[in-house]
Amino acid sequence: MTAAPPGGAAHRPDTLDLWKRGLGAVPEDVWRRTGLEVLILADNGLTQLSPRVGALRRLHTLDLGHNALVSVPEEITGLPALSRFLYLHANRLTELPRSLGRLSRLRYLNAGENRLTELPESTGGMGELLELRLRHCRLRALPGSVGGLRRLRELFLCGNRLTELPAGTGALRELRVLELRDNELTGLPPEMAELPLLRHLDLRGNPRCAPPDWLVELPSLEKLDLRWNGVDERSPVVRELERRGCTVLR
Repeated sequence: MTAAPPGGAAHRPDTLDLWKRGLGAVPEDVWRRTGLEVLILADNGLTQLSPRVGALRRLHTLDLGHNALVSVPEEITGLPALSRFLYLHANRLTELPRSLGRLSRLRYLNAGENRLTELPESTGGMGELLELRLRHCRLRALPGSVGGLRRLRELFLCGNRLTELPAGTGALRELRVLELRDNELTGLPPEMAELPLLRHLDLRGNPRCAPPDWLVELPSLEKLDLRWNGVDERSPVVRELERRGCTVLR
């Protein structure tokens, strides 16, 4: 029998909090609780997840972080109510479901600290996504479909192996925060000059990525982090940004 979750959650039939219970495997009775809206399975040493998760059709939040999963079933992407949070970080995933884009209502996805080398092309289908976290994976490129994330406000990509960004990045017109620290970037696509709301751009640890001239055209840029990039103190781009009040760290 599944232990009662802490903090009185046992009295909420729509929430099941099994955080850090040392389960090793998900109890079978969990999949029979089809009225669940929140399911927390973080930090349990899970190595696999049953396709029966697809029966939880009212689920809007699913936390699978800090486990040992090497894959997640495609059935997750068929959950019609999964709209708030999906945590997949700190597992052993080498890929995400190919049908990830079916999560068209999802607003937050954290898949960082995995062994991902690429994202599925369907990623751009997550049109309601507001925040995407992919820190410390092994990504070498982003799919061209990333421009479909039209509502995205925050994108965290530090600690990957990116050498460039797709032109579609310039279509992220709601983007406020872009973190690119510790990658292998050699430049940024000029289409990014069309990002009217970008406030914070973190380019730390990309020594081959000089600040492009069009950065001065970003009307909302408030902070540019260029530390450990070897940027010339006399860079006209840096001087112009500072003149208009942008904080430039170098």
